[in-house]
Amino acid sequence: MPFIETSTYLAKGAFKNKFFNTIYPAIARNVKGITYQRERLELADGDFLDLDWSRVGSRKLVLVLHGLEGQADRAYVKGMIKHFNQNAWDGIGLNYRGCSGEPNRLLQSYHMGATADVKEVVEHIAAQNSYDELALVGFSLGGNLTLRYLGENKGAYPAILKGAVAFSVPCDIQSANVEIHRWYNYLYLRRFLNSLNEKARLKAKQFPSQVQLPSRMPRTFYAFDDWFTGPIHGYKNGTDYYKRASSLPLLSTIEIPVLLVNAQDDTFLSSTCYPVEIAQQNEYFFFEMPKHGGHVGFGHLATDRPYWSERRAFDFIQKRVASG
Repeated sequence: MPFIETSTYLAKGAFKNKFFNTIYPAIARNVKGITYQRERLELADGDFLDLDWSRVGSRKLVLVLHGLEGQADRAYVKGMIKHFNQNAWDGIGLNYRGCSGEPNRLLQSYHMGATADVKEVVEHIAAQNSYDELALVGFSLGGNLTLRYLGENKGAYPAILKGAVAFSVPCDIQSANVEIHRWYNYLYLRRFLNSLNEKARLKAKQFPSQVQLPSRMPRTFYAFDDWFTGPIHGYKNGTDYYKRASSLPLLSTIEIPVLLVNAQDDTFLSSTCYPVEIAQQNEYFFFEMPKHGGHVGFGHLATDRPYWSERRAFDFIQKRVASG
């Protein structure tokens, strides 16, 4: 029964505050000692993805997927890759379409259900025959992509893919949206929408016949996804997108070791984003919910030590994946 009732993350001082634990790692952490080499992967549909590599000459590789409006240069991605590097693993930070500092070519961008791009990257890695073991680590939106990819492709992923870890995942998107729209999450919501709206404006300039800007740019995810994300990516509307892109319905089908870590005080998550019963029924799906951690937090003040999330991901991969 892989529901982990007792977590080893023990927040100290200000990190017991869910907002501080969310904000401090995002704005104050600076991960040094890691230098990326970029590879542009040309996709089958004519678009591209930028992969940021950090190699140490290993036969093991971790692929890290960032959250909404993030990129591979974010501290949580670099911190994860650095910790794996220090333990003799190569690393890749995957930048989604339009997230690497350059607009992507096509109208379509990334979204919570864009697992085809993850699949293409994994197959690209496998085709190089340079690695014996591959692990995925995803954060928030990237965690949802990780879990959906594993559920959709059970039994069909490359043999080198051994397992995954996901943090702070809104695996039931519809109900999680209710939480992100609560008043105490207003600043997070505004920041996300400012960035998303700006990218939508650029798409309207690139594709004026396919994207018509509204008289007032969206101020909620509901409005943005009804207008842009859903229709642009083949969904009927935002509600259809939330239903079909959520990873929750696929967690019971996962057949390689995966750990989901959602903090109990994550203000972005709803009660259905804590799938205890699924973990109790699926021997491959491990679920852990620390009392503290915020959203993509799990931080501390020391600058010379890896975060708990990085140590937790590596330890899980080593014990459940690499040794098995």
